Amino acid sequence: MPAGLRVKGKAVVRNIDKISAFVLRYGLVLVVFWIGCLKFTAYESEGVFNHASHSPVLAWAYHILDVRNFSRGLGVVEIATALLIAAEPVWPKLSIVGSLAGIGMFLTTLSFVITTPGAWQVGYGFPALSGFPGQFLVKDVVLLGAAIWTLADSLRYVADRNGSPPQISQI
Repeated sequence: MPAGLRVKGKAVVRNIDKISAFVLRYGLVLVVFWIGCLKFTAYESEGVFNHASHSPVLAWAYHILDVRNFSRGLGVVEIATALLIAAEPVWPKLSIVGSLAGIGMFLTTLSFVITTPGAWQVGYGFPALSGFPGQFLVKDVVLLGAAIWTLADSLRYVADRNGSPPQISQI
């Protein structure tokens, strides 16, 4: 292949990398922000209750808060997480915190696949996800991957600016 084509090919790949990084980061921000806003609706509050009330990680909160206020609290956390992830160009260390929060949030949500009644179809001989609960929750695998990527991207950004990789304990 002629050298000129290789150079143009690298430039195209760099441009695709930049576009995909933007879409991945701000697509994640949009989804998490939007879902966080929905937590303030009665409909979403009930949906959260159906999953979180069976979770050993979150069920205790319903002894302290009612269904609507618990959901609103989650909404605040999700909106804050989205804004922190979005802050990467200005405050990359805050974006690291947001990415870590997103990772924790998606791991918690993915645990609902195990704890939510009806998430698995019985009798198929293999773990088959049921209609709403299981298939609704499994999308969080991709969102988890995006949060892990934004963490690595923000760590890389901080390291490039400082000349050495930051330690999580320094954040």
